[in-house]
Amino acid sequence: MYPELGQLALILALLLAVLLSVVPLAGSLTGRDNLQAFARPLAAGQFVFVGLAFAILAHAFVTDDFSVAYVANNSNSMLPWYFKFSAVWGGHEGSLLLWILMLSGWTLAVAIFSRRLPSVMISQVLSVLGMVSVGFLLFIVVTSNPFDRLLPNVPADGADLNPLLQDLGLIIHPPMLYMGYVGFAVAFAFAIAALINGRLDAAWARWSRPWTTVAWAFLSLGIALGSWWAYYELGWGGWWFWDPVENASLLPWLAGTALMHSLAVTEKRGVFKSWTVLLAIVTFSLSLLGTFLVRSGVLTSVHAFASDPERGAFLLGLLAFTIIASLALYAFRAPVVHVRSRYGSLSREIFLLLNNVLLVSATLLVAIGTLYPLVLDYLEMGRLSIGQPFFNLTFSPLAVAAGLLMGAGIFSRWKKTDGGWLGRKLLWPLAVSLVASTAVIIGYGSFKPWAFLGLFTAIWVTVATFWDLWDKSSSRNGRIHGLKRQSRSYYGMVLGHLGLAITMAGATVVSNYGIERDVRMVPGDVATVGEYQFVFKNMGERRGANYTAQYGSFDVLLDGERISELHPEKRQYSVGMSVMTEADIDAGLFRDIFVAIGERISDDAWAIRLQYKPLIRWLWLGAIFMAAGGFLAISDRRYRIRERAEGKAHTGAAVTDTGSARSAGAVS
Repeated sequence: MYPELGQLALILALLLAVLLSVVPLAGSLTGRDNLQAFARPLAAGQFVFVGLAFAILAHAFVTDDFSVAYVANNSNSMLPWYFKFSAVWGGHEGSLLLWILMLSGWTLAVAIFSRRLPSVMISQVLSVLGMVSVGFLLFIVVTSNPFDRLLPNVPADGADLNPLLQDLGLIIHPPMLYMGYVGFAVAFAFAIAALINGRLDAAWARWSRPWTTVAWAFLSLGIALGSWWAYYELGWGGWWFWDPVENASLLPWLAGTALMHSLAVTEKRGVFKSWTVLLAIVTFSLSLLGTFLVRSGVLTSVHAFASDPERGAFLLGLLAFTIIASLALYAFRAPVVHVRSRYGSLSREIFLLLNNVLLVSATLLVAIGTLYPLVLDYLEMGRLSIGQPFFNLTFSPLAVAAGLLMGAGIFSRWKKTDGGWLGRKLLWPLAVSLVASTAVIIGYGSFKPWAFLGLFTAIWVTVATFWDLWDKSSSRNGRIHGLKRQSRSYYGMVLGHLGLAITMAGATVVSNYGIERDVRMVPGDVATVGEYQFVFKNMGERRGANYTAQYGSFDVLLDGERISELHPEKRQYSVGMSVMTEADIDAGLFRDIFVAIGERISDDAWAIRLQYKPLIRWLWLGAIFMAAGGFLAISDRRYRIRERAEGKAHTGAAVTDTGSARSAGAVS
C-alpha cells in the first residue's frame, strides 16, 4: 500500500510541476496577477508530494520492505538503521529521488525567501524551476520508478548495500553534493527570467548572487567530503584521481566560481551582464552533464548508478533541450544589452575578467579531457585513456596563474588603478611570499619547481589577503574598530580566498613530498617511511554488524618512541561476500600516517601499504574555509537591507507604471 502511495505522490508532484511551469509564466507575460499568485502554492505543493514520496521510500528501507525492488537490491536486514536510511540514495532510483527532493526544496526556498522581489520576476523564476522539475519527474516516473514491486516473488532478504557505501561519509556526501548541483538551477532560473523580461541589470545580479553563493558553498563541501571518503575508504590513500565522475563535480564548481565573481562585477559595476548570464546557463548545464555521465551508463564507477540505454537517451534529450533552448533565448536577447561603463587596464574589473578567463579555460580543459575518450569510444574510433599526468600537467599552470592574479587583484580598485601605486603595494607582499615559500621548501628538504610555484602562490594569496585586511582595518579609533567596520561579505571573501590558499598548499605539499611504500610484511617486521618506523605486531579477528574482519596491529615510531598504534582491517561482508580494505590513519594538522592491508601473500605474510601524507588535512580544511566564507557572505546584514530596499523600489515603480497606464487608458 505505501509504495503505491509513493508512486501516486510522484505523479501528483509531476502534475503540480507542469502547472508551476505554465500558469505563473502565462500570468507574468499577460500581466494577470491572479495567475502569478499560483506560483508559491504550487511550489509548496510540489515539495510536499516529493517529500512524501521520499519519506515513503525511506520507510520501506527502514522497515525492510523487500517487496520493493529497489529496497531488495540495495539493502539487507543486517544493515544498521543509519545505513538503511542512507541506502535510499545508494542506487540510481533513490539518488534521483534525492535530486528531485533537493530541487523541490530549492524551489520552495526561492518562493519563501523572495517575497520582496517583483511578482513578475519571481513568477518567471519559479516557472523555470518548475520546467526543470517536470523533466526530472518525468524521468523518474517513466524510466526510474523507485516503487516497483517484486510481487509475488518477494525475497527473504535484500542483496545488501554496496560495501563501499556503508560509511558515515556517504550519509553526508551525496546530499551536500546535490545541494550544490541542484542549487545552480536557481541561478539558471534567474538568468532565464532576466532574459525573458529583459532585465539584465544590477538588481537581477543582486537577487541571483546569494543563491549562487549558497549552491557553490554546498558543492565545495560535497566535493571535499567525496575526496575525504575516497582517501580513507578506498584504501589507496589518494584524494583526487581525475576520475570522470570526480571531474563531473569539478566542472560546475569551476564554472560556478567564475559565475560568483562575474555576478559581483555585474552587481557593483553593471558590466559583464551577457557574460554572467552565459555563465549561469553553462554552470547548470554542466550540473546536468554530470547527472548524464553518472546515470546514463557511459561510465563504470562506484558512483555510476545506471546502465540502461533508455535512461541515458532520456537524460541526453533533457540536457540537449536545456542547452539548446537556453542558448537560443540567450542569442536572441543578450545582444540588446548595452554597457557604457569604462574601466582601465589595471582595474579590478580586468583582474576579475582575466581570472574568469582562466577558470573557464580550466573548465574547458577538464571537460575535453573527460569527454574526448568517451566520444572516441562511442564512435568506435578507438580507446584513449586520459589520466592524472595530462590533467596535472595542464591544470596546474592555470591554477597557479589564477592564484597569482587573485593576489594582485585584491589590491586593485574599481574603474581605474594607478600602475605605480599598485606596484608599490605589491612589493612587500611579494618579498614576504618569496621568503616564506623558500623557507618551506628548505624545510621539506628538496627543491621541486612545481612545489615552489604552488607554495608561492598559496602563500602569495594568504599574504595579500591579510595585507589588504590590515590596510582596511586602519582607523582613527584603532584596529579593532576598523575590523568591526568591515562587512560580513568582505570577511566572507577573506575566508574564501584563505580557503583556496590552504587547499593549494595542501595539494602542493602532499603531491610533491608525500611518501608511499608497498611492502611485504610478517608479524615482527619493521618498515621505514621517511622518518617513521612501522612495526607489524600481529593479526587478529573481530565481527561487525554484517561483516567479519581481520585486522593488523602496527606501532608507529618516531626517533624510537611510539607515537601511535594503528589497526587497519580487511573486511568480508557476509551477504555479497565482498572483501573491502579499511585503512587506519593517525591524523594530524601537519601530517597523516596511513596504513592499509592488501592481499595475503602467504600464511603469515601480507601486502601492506604505508604512507606519509604531509598537510593532506589542509585540502579539506581549505574547503571548509571556502564554504564558511560563502555562508558568511550571504548573511551580510547590509546586503539584505539593500535587497529589501531594491524590492520595495521596484514594487513601487511597478505600481506607478500600472497607475500611469490606467490613467492613460481613461484619458483615451
